[in-house]
Amino acid sequence: MPVTLKRGCAVFMHKNPLFWALFNYHFHNKGHILTTQKKGLMRNIGVQIVIAMVIGTLVGAFMGQSAAMFAPLGTIFIHLIKMLVIPLVAISIIAGAAGLGDSPSAGKIGVTTFGFFLGTSALAVGLALFMGEVFGPGRGLDLSSVEGMFSTKYADQGALPGFFDTITGMIPTNVFQSLTDANILQILVFCLFFGIAISKLEKSKSAAVLSPLNATIDAFIWMIHVVMRIAPLGVFGLMADAVGTFGFSMLTLVMKLFIVYVVAILIYGFVFYPLLVKFFSNTPVLAFMSAMKKPQAVALSTASSMATLPVTIETCEKELGVAKSTAAFVLPLGATINMSGNAIYYGLVAIFFAQVFGMELGMGEYIAIILTATIGAIGQAGVPGPTFLVVAVLIAAGIPIEGLPLLFALDRIFDMIRTALNITGDAACAVIVDKYNPESAKA
Repeated sequence: MPVTLKRGCAVFMHKNPLFWALFNYHFHNKGHILTTQKKGLMRNIGVQIVIAMVIGTLVGAFMGQSAAMFAPLGTIFIHLIKMLVIPLVAISIIAGAAGLGDSPSAGKIGVTTFGFFLGTSALAVGLALFMGEVFGPGRGLDLSSVEGMFSTKYADQGALPGFFDTITGMIPTNVFQSLTDANILQILVFCLFFGIAISKLEKSKSAAVLSPLNATIDAFIWMIHVVMRIAPLGVFGLMADAVGTFGFSMLTLVMKLFIVYVVAILIYGFVFYPLLVKFFSNTPVLAFMSAMKKPQAVALSTASSMATLPVTIETCEKELGVAKSTAAFVLPLGATINMSGNAIYYGLVAIFFAQVFGMELGMGEYIAIILTATIGAIGQAGVPGPTFLVVAVLIAAGIPIEGLPLLFALDRIFDMIRTALNITGDAACAVIVDKYNPESAKA
């Protein structure tokens, strides 16, 4: 390459941080991603993602609907991530369950993980109900200007399956069909069962199966590193499209709800989870919060726990020292059933519409909201998009659902924020239960 062209590229990269990762990879890493320099580069990418979010937001606000022209950048990035997620989840859970299954602490790790996710989700709903009653985001709100958006068409989407229907639906009759349909719960059940079965084999046989599985996981991590090179471009496209499409005009109508919601998320993410990490894990709180910046940025931009999963796994293993078997078991499970951010949303929305329609909620309604939001969240997929579980929550408490279309129009904004909390909870659970894993260096 001529010297002048090299200098031109250097100037271009220096003044355009969003493209730095792609050019730095070509000129310096020469294809060897898993190097010492990569660690610093990946940290820079975390900063670049934040920059891309800010630029995308400004571009979307300035261009409005025209910003949809950047949507393909985000779509390509999301598709690349989703291409890797399902096989990575399947193989990781098998390897994680196999690694833990023969451990004397396997039962404790499993019970702690499920208990953590259910308990923190229930507490999240309780926090949402408390803050909703204290700050009253729906009191005195005039929605007459948007009553045309009110609708009852979502009423038939509020039914939750019965207990045995839920259990039956978790068991795959054809695991390959489950993989094709991306039915995460069925994939989880089969892979956990298969992983435990591997752990019961003779050491020589189980090692022969685990070795190629772990090598395959390493190959997927390599692929994820490559995909993350274009993360800033993808994040820019996602943010520009989201802000340009939905804007902020409707958000002003429910600004009090949004503010209370953000405060509740911040309390849970920056007070509650750090306290759990401090008192119940061997990981320093500041190290945990610092390491979570990159996965939180990805979660904010993609609004998907599943799309963020590869980054969360890498962060927990490489930066927080979580054992591979713990990360492979806890994090995919958390991306599926840990929905503390969603639980806060469900609780606040229930209080919001109860106040809008002048309803007084009693203890029975509060219990119905907590139970429905907590248990129902287990089947909530970790992918972006309007969630109809909130319909079930409102119906369970006898709250009118006519105003839901107003919030569904803003769901992308709420979804981005709650996803960042969800993946923070996944990582907090991983560092907490890792102390029970004999493979962990911190055990």
